Parts: sequence; structure tokens; C-alpha cells
Amino acid sequence: MNLKEYIKDKREAVDSFFHSYFGKPGKPSVLQEAMLYSLFAGGKRIRPVLALASYEACGGNPADIVPYASTLELIHTYSLIHDDLPSMDNDDLRRGKPTSHKIYGEAIAILAGDALLTEAFRILSDPSLSGRVQEANLLRALREVAVASGLNGMVAGQAQDILSENAEPDHETLEFIHMRKTASLIRASVMMGPILFGSGMDVLDALSEYGRNIGLAFQVVDDILDIEGNTEEIGKPVGSDERANKMTYPSLYGIEKSKQIAKELIAAALSSVSSFSPGADPLREIANYLLSRRS
Repeated sequence: MNLKEYIKDKREAVDSFFHSYFGKPGKPSVLQEAMLYSLFAGGKRIRPVLALASYEACGGNPADIVPYASTLELIHTYSLIHDDLPSMDNDDLRRGKPTSHKIYGEAIAILAGDALLTEAFRILSDPSLSGRVQEANLLRALREVAVASGLNGMVAGQAQDILSENAEPDHETLEFIHMRKTASLIRASVMMGPILFGSGMDVLDALSEYGRNIGLAFQVVDDILDIEGNTEEIGKPVGSDERANKMTYPSLYGIEKSKQIAKELIAAALSSVSSFSPGADPLREIANYLLSRRS
């Protein structure tokens, strides 16, 4: 299969939903403008694509859950807006463009992130957006995403990331940060597909393991790119983790060991879906892509 075309096709479906959903101007107009500025800043939509691909791997038609898969990008975008704030990571560039607070100011940037997060759960709680999804399964998916995003997921990881700056790296804290800050939402993205499809426990367990491993690998590769990448490729200044003295895999294990860890995680992810039909080929290709990505 052609992964580039696959991702492009799914990204266009997600973007089409966003254009439809946000088609009417809101008031105050600057709030929606700020939301859309970050939402359309050039992301690959990997999290929605993973949800669509996992639904397809279970035997479903990805078109049936595009609105629900799209919520993952709203949550991811909100987290990026907030992460970039001066009180957090204090970044001026995101995906090669000025960050939200550099354009709209801190107050509107915070509120844009708040609105994106809230709209995500508004969409996830609306069973009328798909005639193929049972309400009970939609509620299960909503809870999965909420757990991955909040106190026991992404927010906890970000908090620990900030608290661990300038601390001596250790494996337990590092894994806590990476599993929650990044891997939790990626795993939830993968889990959305089988939950909405109504898959059995064997499939849920296998895709949970797949999502956990690619999610952690994604962040390990991010840590490596912050050292070996370049600003043009990754869309933000390199070396920001080192300057902030953040706890990363390279800071604990070094570059070469970190690369080996990422390879092992991807191998484990592929193993977990080895018994799946060719319908899971997009998941297999995405795993390999995440290991070799440069942005």
C-alpha cells in the first residue's frame, strides 16, 4: 500500500469535517480564528488517522467515524497551544509558524485551547454524527479519550515534565512522563477504532499493546529529533529540550541506545498485530513510518 496516499486521503476527510463543523463564523471572531490558525497549521493528523486505520483493521468503513476520530486532533492541538505558552515550554515556533500566543496573545491562545478541548467532547457525545456507532460504544470511546487526556494521562505527563526539569534523569520518572504526555493519547486513538466497532477483548488487548508501543516510540523519536533534526524539518528550534534541561531518553540513555529502544518498541507493536488480516496493513505501515519520520 501507499502510506503517503493513505494518510493524505484520511487527512482530507478529517479536514473536510473541520471545514463543515467550523463553517459558521463564531463570536468573538478572533477566538475561532485562533482555533483554526492552530488547527490548520500543517499537522499530519496522525491520531485521527490511527483511529480510522484501527477501525478499518476491525472490519469497519473508516468514513463512518470521521467526526469522532477528528476529535483527537482537536485535543492534540489544544495541548500544543498550551504547551507553547511562556509559562510552559515558551516556544515561538510550531510547525514552522509562529505559535498561537505570538499571534493572538496569551489570553486568546489559552481560550482557543480551552474551546478546542471542549468542542472535542461535544462531538464525542453526539451519537447523531454516525448511524453505524452504538451509543454505548460511543460512551466507552469518550471515556477512553477523557482518561488519556486528563489527570491520569496527558495533563499529568505535562505536569511531571515541567516538575522534572533540572532533575537527574531516572527511568521510572521518564517513562511516567512519556507514557502519559504522548503515548496515552496515541494509544487512545488506536483504541477508538475497536471500541466504536464493538470488537472483542482479544482485538482490544492487541491494539492496546500496539498503541502503547507506538506511542512511546513516537516520543522517543521526538527526543532524538530534538537533537539530530533541524528546524526546517521539525518546525521548531532544535535543542529546546537540552536548553530547558528536560528529562528525555537521550539524556538518560544516550542517542544510540535511544534509537535501539525505539526500534524495539516498534517491533513489539508490529508483533501485537501480526495475526491481523491485511486490513491492518495501514497500522503496520504507520508503525514503520513513526520510527523513520523526520518531523
